[in-house]
Amino acid sequence: MTQKDLKMPKNIPEATLLLPNQFAYTIDPSHPVLTHSHSMLAETRMTPHAHPRGQLLWAAQGIVKVTSDEAIWIVPSTHAVWIPGGVVHQVQSKTVAHMRNLYVDPSFPIRAQQKGIAMLKITPLIRELILRLVEGYDSLQKGPMKRLGLVLIDELATLDELRVYLPAGKDPRLNRLITHIINEPLHHITLQQRAARVGASVRTIERLFKAETGMTYRQWCSRHRLISTLELLRQGENTNHVAYELGYKSVSSFISAFKTLFGCTPQTYAQQENHQRPPILP
Repeated sequence: MTQKDLKMPKNIPEATLLLPNQFAYTIDPSHPVLTHSHSMLAETRMTPHAHPRGQLLWAAQGIVKVTSDEAIWIVPSTHAVWIPGGVVHQVQSKTVAHMRNLYVDPSFPIRAQQKGIAMLKITPLIRELILRLVEGYDSLQKGPMKRLGLVLIDELATLDELRVYLPAGKDPRLNRLITHIINEPLHHITLQQRAARVGASVRTIERLFKAETGMTYRQWCSRHRLISTLELLRQGENTNHVAYELGYKSVSSFISAFKTLFGCTPQTYAQQENHQRPPILP
């Protein structure tokens, strides 16, 4: 697949871009899993690309944004993203991010029923497998490490998908406004102010949100706010403080909205994540 063959996502702003790792393009069934670890500075972007190998993308620390032509995923360190081979995507670091990437040879089908990107809950076992495989990157073709890679491939099929993403649009004005919301999520900025920035009326933006994302502007922003709380809670922020910072009128309304979207309360989520082992950083 060449660069000219790719249908690039339309909702990605121009910026200085990094290139993907060559391991993503290596087809070799004798190496089921290849790994690459690196750090990304805040607001760094990879060039839009696709590759033959499927990719498990995980930030051991930090927050990354993964964008396709259909949707946007904001991914905290408690989750990873599975990107099937051949799917065009771009990765952007929202913060300094310590990346752990695993590339699976296309001869090993994973989650074949899913044709697109999926956000997955990282289990303690998957976490340890990723860290061990990255540490042993220079011996992945040898027996013990190769077998660990095959275990990881089997385990990926069992991970629960978190069907929480932000639908993207195709209209340039809508996508510029979506970028504004993600980069400047301050709740006191009005829709009228945001619409003026992209040269559209409030009515036009409201119509575009409903037609192209299937959500109203208010619903889209509410989901974005809730997704943004995952990393805050993982860092140990108090539920009351998080609710206040994100503009909720009451703590109870925040807890109710969080539980509706994620299936548990903020307190339960934070308690689960606090039991995880600290990441190994560069």
